Amino acid sequence: MGFSVFRLAELVVIVFLGDGSICSNPANVCGGIHRKRTTAVWSALTFDMADQEQFPLHRAAFFNDTQSIMMLIKNGADLYEQDMHGNTALHISTMLGHREATALLLAHNAPVKVKNKEGWNSLMEAVSYGDRQIITTMLRKLKAQSRESMTSRKPHLLRMLAELGDFYLELRWDFHSWIPLLSRMLPSDVCKIYKRGTCLRLDTTLVDFNDRAWERGDISFIYNSTADKTRDQLVILDNKAKAGVFQRIRYEESDAELDEEVDVLMSSDIVSAQMSTKPITFERTMSGWIFKHEKAERVGEYDACYYTVEGMSLVTRKRREHLTAEDIKKNKAFMQNLAVGSAMADDEFKSLQHRKSLPPPGRMPTTWEEYVGAAPGLAPPLGRAQVVKQNTKTFKALIAMSEEFPLSVDVLLDILEIVAPFKHLNKLRRFCQVRLPPGFPVRLEIPLLPTISAKVTFQKLVFRDDLTSKMFKIPKSYREDANRFPDL
Repeated sequence: MGFSVFRLAELVVIVFLGDGSICSNPANVCGGIHRKRTTAVWSALTFDMADQEQFPLHRAAFFNDTQSIMMLIKNGADLYEQDMHGNTALHISTMLGHREATALLLAHNAPVKVKNKEGWNSLMEAVSYGDRQIITTMLRKLKAQSRESMTSRKPHLLRMLAELGDFYLELRWDFHSWIPLLSRMLPSDVCKIYKRGTCLRLDTTLVDFNDRAWERGDISFIYNSTADKTRDQLVILDNKAKAGVFQRIRYEESDAELDEEVDVLMSSDIVSAQMSTKPITFERTMSGWIFKHEKAERVGEYDACYYTVEGMSLVTRKRREHLTAEDIKKNKAFMQNLAVGSAMADDEFKSLQHRKSLPPPGRMPTTWEEYVGAAPGLAPPLGRAQVVKQNTKTFKALIAMSEEFPLSVDVLLDILEIVAPFKHLNKLRRFCQVRLPPGFPVRLEIPLLPTISAKVTFQKLVFRDDLTSKMFKIPKSYREDANRFPDL
């Protein structure tokens, strides 16, 4: 089918073009909602008390009260508002399996990606509940919202590129692990970024990775805002393929592809992996045996001061309450097969497809008063009882900051936002969003997976005026393969 099980719903392809919106008429979405007189009376009462009620939109979502939800939205209710547990109204309607309230909130663009205090977004909660219709609608909306977010950022990114001089930037990636034998097998990569006008090109040999396998190659990611056809503005080149292959990054997926992704989500662990930086501190690194002094040395072409990073950890949480014992067994076998390069048998793959909705978990006895009265972050269960496994890996790393580097951290973040489809570059961007010491991080260590870290070195930055427009175009000899990179 050309689909990788490693595809994560959160790592959506970020594109620059198309509004990606879903045209939904709330009246149509809620056309099947029963409007009984008693419901109308209750809705009016709850709305009249909205200004006295804590989190009125959340309360309406809790009771699947679509009329109150509609009135609150019309009166400016904040769909992004999070309660004391970090949940949005969409979180609550999803955990309770309220189709009508969930559809209405999504029709008004309620945010899907927002995470609660436990690290779960609404799509993850939808997978746990197991209603295929809700999962499909929410996944489609998540992708549309990601496209809309990037589209809104496009003017700023183009302005940033236009104001910068043309340059060549070189990053070296050295991967290592605390597992000795694994470290010997891990690759290194030199990532080359070229910028000309408002065009950007990234050359890399690392296509994809996970904690068991690495896909090497020779690929180029090109963003060309001046391309004659809008569909050619964002492409990936496979320079290693015979005669060369390119793939345009698609703005929307077909229904069949979306269904396939839903099947994988419903048959896989729900995973939340995030870097905890709340207690993080930066201390100047000392060197010398007898006479201690603050460590400073040249990194590439730049003088840099070294800092020790304390308190950084990678927290990985997995949920599998929606899986059967057979699902867990097959997933483990599938991962082992992929690790050794074995293909999955057709009958095995078919068992991951066409997943039906799970039976509802049954209404938890939790009342609204109990929910809002619980201590922050310790909400009583609303949906399916969670089965959670957590792994925390603490990292002690070094970071070298230089005030000589000619780019700012903000500019680096903007550049990395453009190439966010690449997992390791996206993780670099997330790390650099932390409040860093003065200067630019010319060398740093970041956790990628529980067992793997990367040392990133900005080896070279050269401003150039000899970059040609040809570098940012699809070579005429290359042929198109729309499915060469199924995860991008």
